[in-house]
Amino acid sequence: MKFSLGRIIIFGHFIEKLKFFYVENFGFSVIEEITNQWIVLNAGQMELAIHKIGQGYEPNEGEEFRVESNIKLVFYINDNLENFRQRLIEKGVLIGDIKSFDGINSLFCDGEDPEGNVFQIEQKLS
Repeated sequence: MKFSLGRIIIFGHFIEKLKFFYVENFGFSVIEEITNQWIVLNAGQMELAIHKIGQGYEPNEGEEFRVESNIKLVFYINDNLENFRQRLIEKGVLIGDIKSFDGINSLFCDGEDPEGNVFQIEQKLS
């Protein structure tokens, strides 16, 4: 028996805002959708799904929803990481500095989507 990870589901409050973020910035395409409830994006070899949070987790009126999670989504880029990072900064995306680590032949930078889900962009070096 062989298993493979095919889909990651994150929970969110403003589904359309998250959909726009990942489609606009990462070029993912929509493959399944229930408006304001559920969306599945083609994220390459995996699917990224966004599910509306339950009513018990909705923020109070006027409060911003920020997720509390210990998950980091890692996306690979086959282009120049600095150029992509700069485009995100120009769009107002919260994103950190580019980092490297001894023994790993990649560049990395971490950011947050509009609801606080942490993501990392990794550029593998030749």
